[in-house]
Amino acid sequence: MTAELVRGQNHPLSEVRLEIRISAGTPVVAAATLSDENGRINGVEWVAHPGAPVQPGLEVSRQAAADHRLAVDLGAVADTVHRVSVLLALPVRAGGPVSFASLAAPFVAVTGLDGTELVSYTITDLAAESAVVALELYRRQGAWKVRAVGQGYAGGLADLLADQGLPEAQPLAATVQSAVAESLARSLPAPPPRAADGDRSRQTAGSAAAPDQNGSPYGTQGAPHPYAGTQGGHTAQGAGAQVHGTHGAAAPTPQPAPEPVAGFPTGSGAGDTGTTQPGTPVASAPGGGPVDYSHPRRRTTTPPPPPPTAPPTDPGQPARPVAGDATGWSMEERLYNQVWGMFEDLARTTAAYRSAVDFADTRMEKELDSVLSDPRSRIGGQADAAREAARGKHSALVDQARQVLDRDLVQLVAEAEVVEPALPPAYARWDNPVWQAYRVPMEMPMAVRLGELHLPESDRLRIPMLMRLPLERGLWIDSGRSGSSDGSFLDSHELRRLALDAAVAHTARLLAVHPAGEFTVHVVDPAGSGAQALAPLVHSGVLAAPPAAGAVGVAEVLRRLTERVDLVQMAVRAGAADSLPPGFDTAQQLLVVNDFPHGFDDRAVTQLRYLADEGPAVGVHLMMVADREDASGYGPLLDPLWRGLMRLTPAPDDHLADPWVGHAWTYEPTPVPPGSQVIQQVLAQVAAARRSW
Repeated sequence: MTAELVRGQNHPLSEVRLEIRISAGTPVVAAATLSDENGRINGVEWVAHPGAPVQPGLEVSRQAAADHRLAVDLGAVADTVHRVSVLLALPVRAGGPVSFASLAAPFVAVTGLDGTELVSYTITDLAAESAVVALELYRRQGAWKVRAVGQGYAGGLADLLADQGLPEAQPLAATVQSAVAESLARSLPAPPPRAADGDRSRQTAGSAAAPDQNGSPYGTQGAPHPYAGTQGGHTAQGAGAQVHGTHGAAAPTPQPAPEPVAGFPTGSGAGDTGTTQPGTPVASAPGGGPVDYSHPRRRTTTPPPPPPTAPPTDPGQPARPVAGDATGWSMEERLYNQVWGMFEDLARTTAAYRSAVDFADTRMEKELDSVLSDPRSRIGGQADAAREAARGKHSALVDQARQVLDRDLVQLVAEAEVVEPALPPAYARWDNPVWQAYRVPMEMPMAVRLGELHLPESDRLRIPMLMRLPLERGLWIDSGRSGSSDGSFLDSHELRRLALDAAVAHTARLLAVHPAGEFTVHVVDPAGSGAQALAPLVHSGVLAAPPAAGAVGVAEVLRRLTERVDLVQMAVRAGAADSLPPGFDTAQQLLVVNDFPHGFDDRAVTQLRYLADEGPAVGVHLMMVADREDASGYGPLLDPLWRGLMRLTPAPDDHLADPWVGHAWTYEPTPVPPGSQVIQQVLAQVAAARRSW
C-alpha cells in the first residue's frame, strides 16, 4: 500500500535498492546529494548531477526532462553517508519558467525494483522557488527512512547546495546548468494529459457553496487572528495561522507514468522508449509488414479491472479523512493546521447556506410583493397560485442549500471523528484516552486547547479552540450573569463556581503542556472564597506559593511580578538578557486572580493593568476570574483592561467570531468528565517532575 506523504512526514523503507520517479510537467533537472550526519556535503564528488550522473549508490538522468527515474542503492553508499537528498531545479534557458509558481506541483514517488510504489509526495506550496529539495532518505537507528521535505530556494541550485554546506556551490551549479544546456535539445517535453489516470495528489471535497474557498499554505503567524470577539468590539486573539491547502480546491498535478508491467519500466526521462503500447503506430518493415519492437515475452496490456469483491471507486465521493492530513513539519503542526482547516471549512459552508437562505427569503418577499401590489391579482385563485409558486421556489432553494450543507457536514464530522482521538494532550479533550498515558513533555507545544466552538446549523460538530503558545494576551473567565446560548440561566453563585473551576482546568492544562520548571503559577484569592475549587492546585504542590490572601498578599504578589517585568524589560532593551541575577526564575509566569476587584486598591489596580499590557511580551501572563459589574465603580478606567483580555465564559455563549465571514460562534469550555480524577492525576505528575527538576 502506497503511503502518501505530506511535508515533514517520514516513513520507514523496507528496501535499500530503490527507484525514485519524478513527474514535473515541464523539463527539470534532477540531482541527488550525499551528506554526513550533520547534513553537510563533503565535496562535489558527493553530488550526482547531469554532468556527473553516477556516484556510489546513485544514478541520475543526464539531461533535463519532464519525467525522471533515479536509481538508488542505499546499501552501496559509504558508511559516512547519513542522508541522500533528491533535488529538482529549473534549467536556465531563454523563455523557460523562472520559478515553480506557474507550474503544476511536481510529483515524486519511491518504488521498489519490482515497480511497487512505497511512498509518494506531491510538492505543493511552491512560489518563487526555482530549486527544491523534494525528498531525503536518511539513516535512523540502523534503518533507512524517507522524509517529504519540499524545501524550496528562490536563489536556485546554488543557494540549495550552499545551504547543505558545499563550499563549491556556485561553480557546481554553473557546471550543472552548462551540462543541461548542452543536452537541452534532447529534453523531453511534458507528457500529454491522461484523463484516465486521475489526480495523484490528495483529493478532498471543498465546500461547493463557497466559491472563494481556496486553501492557503501557511506556517507563519502573519494571518488574521482567528477569534474576533463581538463583545466590546475587541478582537479575541488566538492562533495566528492560515488554513492548510488541502481543504480548498487543489490545482491539477502532473500525472506520473503508468505502472510498469511485470516489474519492467515503460520508459525513462533519459529517452528510453519502453515497450509498445496497444494502439500505438509502429514502423513498417521493408517487406510491407509492421515491425513489432516489443519483447516476445513482455506484453503490455491495460490494467485489469478491480476484482468483483472490491467496491468500485466513485470519483464523486470525498476522500476518506485522515488525521494529520495537512501541511506541517511535525504531526503536531499538521493536526493544528487540520483543525484550522476544519474551522474555516465550517465557517464558509455555513456562510454559503445562510446566504442561500437569505436570497430565497428576499426573492419570495419580492414575488409576494409583486402579487399584492396589483389589485387585480390580490385576491382570487391567481393570487393563491402565485403565493404557492413563490413558497415552492423558496422551499426548493432552501432544501437545495441544506443538502449542500449536510453533505459538507457529513465530511467534516467524519474528519472530526478521526482527528479528535489523534490529538496530543495539549489539543485533546479531558476525556481523551491520551491523558491516561500522559508524561510531562520535553518542549512547549505550538498551541493549547481552551474550549470548543460550534454553530447553530451544526451543533453536533465541535471545533477545538486552539490558542498559540506562548500566550500573547491574558485570559478573562467571565463570572458575570449572561444569557446562555442554550437557553439556561444560572445564578451568580453557580456562575462564580463554574468560572473558577474553568480557570483551574485551564491552569492545569497550561502546567501539563509545559516542560518541568518552565511554567510557574501564582494565585491571588483575597477573600479565600475559592479555596475548594483551588484545592487541586494547592494540594498537588504545583503552585509557587500558597494562594495570596488579603490586601497585603495581593500587594506583595503584584509587586514581585511588576518588578520582574521591569527587570526583564531593562535587560532586553540593554541587550543584556543573559545578565539577569543568579537564581532568576526564567520560567513563564501565570498570575491567576480570583474575585477581582476584592482586595485591590488603586495602586494594585494600576499594577494589574500594567501586567496585562506589558507582561506577555516578557513571559508574565494574567488569568482573571471576575464579573465586570463588580468593577463598575472604576468606570471607564478599566475598559482597556477588559478589551486587552480574551473573554471566555464558564457556560455556552456566542461571543466569538471567526476572521473569514464573521459568524457568531458558540464557545463552551472543555468539560471534565463527572467524577474524573484526570486533573488531579496530571497535576501529580507535573509536581513530581518539578521536584525531580
